[in-house]
Amino acid sequence: MILTIIILLILVLVLGYTTINLLRKQEKSEDVLAGYLTYLDRISRVIELSDKKLKELDRLGAFEADDETGTIFSGIKEIQSILNEFIITNEKN
Repeated sequence: MILTIIILLILVLVLGYTTINLLRKQEKSEDVLAGYLTYLDRISRVIELSDKKLKELDRLGAFEADDETGTIFSGIKEIQSILNEFIITNEKN
């Protein structure tokens, strides 16, 4: 009887320790994830703003691909289209 109680007590202590340890690790990972989400949200807002500015800048189609400026502008538009795929939607569950 006493042996059973001692074994159960040791088991409870080990399981309690591992549970607390895992809880601490989970809380740290949630903090890191929250930081990453904040960072990605800021990047997403910058991408949206730059997309609006880029469309506003070329609303008249003034940049032709024939000259150097037009070639660079076309490259910037390509980069912007790739970045537009990155935009994060803030969906609440």
